[in-house]
Amino acid sequence: MGHRTWGGRFAEGPSELAARFNASLPFDRALWREDLWQNRVHARMLHRVGLLSQEELEAILEGLERIEKDIEAGTFPWREELEDVHMNLEARLIELIGPPGGKLHTARSRNDQVATDLRLFLRGAIDELLVLLLELRQVLVREAERHLEPLYVLPGYTHLQRAQPILLSHWFLAYYEMLLRDAGRLRDARERLNESPLGAAALAGTGFPIDRHYTARELGFSAPMRNSLDAVASRDFALEVLSALNIGMLNLSRMAEELILYSTEEFAFVEVPDAFATGSSIMPQKKNPDILELIRAKAGRVLGALVALSTVVKGLPLAYNKDLQEDKEPLLDALSTYRDSLKLLTALLPGLKWRRERMWRAAEEGYALATELADYLAEKGLPFREAHHVVGRLVRRLVEEGRALKDLTLEELKAHHPLFAEDALPLLRLETAIHRRNSFGGTAPLAVRERILEAKKEVGLA
Repeated sequence: MGHRTWGGRFAEGPSELAARFNASLPFDRALWREDLWQNRVHARMLHRVGLLSQEELEAILEGLERIEKDIEAGTFPWREELEDVHMNLEARLIELIGPPGGKLHTARSRNDQVATDLRLFLRGAIDELLVLLLELRQVLVREAERHLEPLYVLPGYTHLQRAQPILLSHWFLAYYEMLLRDAGRLRDARERLNESPLGAAALAGTGFPIDRHYTARELGFSAPMRNSLDAVASRDFALEVLSALNIGMLNLSRMAEELILYSTEEFAFVEVPDAFATGSSIMPQKKNPDILELIRAKAGRVLGALVALSTVVKGLPLAYNKDLQEDKEPLLDALSTYRDSLKLLTALLPGLKWRRERMWRAAEEGYALATELADYLAEKGLPFREAHHVVGRLVRRLVEEGRALKDLTLEELKAHHPLFAEDALPLLRLETAIHRRNSFGGTAPLAVRERILEAKKEVGLA
């Protein structure tokens, strides 16, 4: 009972089941580095304001140094009955150095302690994710450049129906833009969470002469939080990170889904590297894109984490409630899931084998160039809606006859509308259609090449 921070108030300890249900050590052990950092800074601040002697400060810092070495060596005696990482480190410190260890918690509560640790942890986790996002964006830029000469063309889709031809490079750059915004959301979240709760204590601040600006500065925060209630009660910073992770994971899931589709025999545009695929236990011909499927599926885990924490905080009164212990498991899981997904796609994408001839043929087949003919008539002065109907009737005729657009003769075009002339025939070739889409942000090789050059500078490849 003596090791419990609140033991003096109670005549008996919690039941074994209640203690296990209450404990957070299995998951909040992940915060041990941040807790040690905070402890060192808090101890130095207590010494600066006269609440610790020089000898006590030195004893505490030496004890924390030994604890860090023990944890790194795997010899630290973690004790489940001490609930969480904070109490494990504090109890061990007291065992090592005696009474000075018990002074470390002066002017502090576990409420502001855990909120501070979590913000420190998330700051570091976001920094790691930003590096991984940069590496994946570098891969996307390299792949876009690699498939620009010779041109890799594939059908672009709307409603999963062939719409208009696009460059494969343009496809890669579409995901580059999504990931650029994903990185921006994480940077925004990092900036907002970078305020220090330390010194808010349980909820009302403290009567000790502490220096919150010192601890905030030493821990790398932009400032101490301005309201002690808000400091210990709010987890909107964690929700914002989860929201960014959720959107980021959805974008990765969309990429995975397209690659899964493109790797099927029905599309046959790409082959997934063997290292990221599996076989079937009974069908020897199968090559399953399991890693891509798992990335697609694990988007549900990250969304689930966001929903879980949203549900936890939606009705909590101020200030701290034990409910907030439920912030870490979903958050840690979502961070791990997104981190691994980024790493996997960074490794997988360069190994994809794109089938240029098959994609080109698919873009040529059917009626993906019909819009070129409608645009042609509009450029000749025909209202676009009327041009749309003319070409629509033409396509219907070809469908009935089982023919492709590229099979049309000039005479047939003229039979559908007299504005068609010899210069309409090149529009039935992929090269012409691709090069015509040269508006800013379009899929024309010139526009795509310009964006690649810009993107290379953005990611440090130029």
